[in-house]
Amino acid sequence: MKEFDAKIVFEDGTEYYGYAFGARKQKVTELVFNTSMAGYQEILSDPSYTYQTVVMTYPLIGNYGMTSWDYETKTPTIGGFVVREYNDFPSNFGSVNTLEEVMKKYDITGISGVDTRKLTRRIRDFGSCKILMTSADTSKEEALKILKENEVPKDGVSKVSCQKMWESKAEKAKYKIVAVDCGIKLNIVRSLNKRGCDVVIVPWNTDAKTIAKLKPDGVFFSNGPGDPEDVLPVINLIKEIKGKYPIFGICLGHQLISLAYGAKTYKLKFGHRGGNHPVRNVQTNKIEVTAQNHSYAVDVKSVEGTDLTITHINILDNTVEGVECKKDNVFSVQYHPESCPGPQDSAYLFDKFIENIEEGKKNA
Repeated sequence: MKEFDAKIVFEDGTEYYGYAFGARKQKVTELVFNTSMAGYQEILSDPSYTYQTVVMTYPLIGNYGMTSWDYETKTPTIGGFVVREYNDFPSNFGSVNTLEEVMKKYDITGISGVDTRKLTRRIRDFGSCKILMTSADTSKEEALKILKENEVPKDGVSKVSCQKMWESKAEKAKYKIVAVDCGIKLNIVRSLNKRGCDVVIVPWNTDAKTIAKLKPDGVFFSNGPGDPEDVLPVINLIKEIKGKYPIFGICLGHQLISLAYGAKTYKLKFGHRGGNHPVRNVQTNKIEVTAQNHSYAVDVKSVEGTDLTITHINILDNTVEGVECKKDNVFSVQYHPESCPGPQDSAYLFDKFIENIEEGKKNA
């Protein structure tokens, strides 16, 4: 049997051994898990995983390689990948690289051969936590010292947001959307383009005056990493522009919109990550199967007394999955209607945004 050459160390001294793949770089990150059965390329390249190491519950990863068209960002920033079995011989007509080649290119640490079922149960029992990914020969004492001296950074949004404005044009554009980039997934941009929207993507710290100069038909607030309370400039921006434009937010954007209206957020024990979360649409009473990726949620009771109403609820734990302010033409959802691969139950939300834009034009 091949000797283990990598390990995960917890703050209580627990160690999980495995085999290194990807970048051989020591890292302190937050450990989370994802239950998706497909889409490891999209997970690897989702900016919301910045400073996080993802345990994949599906046992075989790497078997269909990496295509040129399935990236969710041009430069992946995920902290690390932990898998049961890594396959370095992909079988896929569209594969242009192996997973390991991409992980080496973008400095992403990987460990395979780990008992991912046991690791996932630990996260479910004790919650997401800080871990060290390191070489198997690192002593426990040294590993614990590194963990004690290093915190997981909190500047995720500023790290992944674009530094300069850029634009993605639709073939037959009818509308112009300004998307505030807190770590936007490219399939969100594609979903808006498909609906006749030119999308101008702006940095997370863009001010209201700059947005006004762009004369958008609507403003979108994206997903992204970290604690929403750390992203104060975007919360203040929403406070300043709400009611002036139709607004749509997804994931972190949903949390930021809720905070801007006076609601509160809190950290979940182990978050929601994967493509199988049932959500009830309060307005239609229909159930949507959704894809999710977040550590924080909007507090149900805190929505009371604000101008927001709850539109969607998670069936599994009754967390808030959607809110709306009709008078301001603002709505948001916690989950990902653009998920790819993933359930398409909620793609109608992009159409709702377009309808809100058209309604806003009529009332202007």
